[in-house]
Amino acid sequence: MKRLTGLVAAGIIAFTAIQAQAVDPDKPLKVPATVTIIAFDQLEATALALHPGSTLLDTDLDEEYGKYLYQVELEDTNGIEWEVELDALTGQVLKNHQET
Repeated sequence: MKRLTGLVAAGIIAFTAIQAQAVDPDKPLKVPATVTIIAFDQLEATALALHPGSTLLDTDLDEEYGKYLYQVELEDTNGIEWEVELDALTGQVLKNHQET
């Protein structure tokens, strides 16, 4: 029984370490060679088209629940910041909301 408990504990620790590594914001996301994402400039152009005249503040490529998401932060001509989230595989706009 002790051995089984030890194996379960080791598995939980290993799983937690893998999860922590997957969401480390200081490490760039590595996309597998089998996954093709849309070019960043095209995704940025899609986000900028939603708010004409806006300035690009920040961009991030993230993986959440097995989906690759491109997050773009913009500032429009009125000084309002927007967050646009796009599916990096299809270019579909998933979120377009004002930052609070």
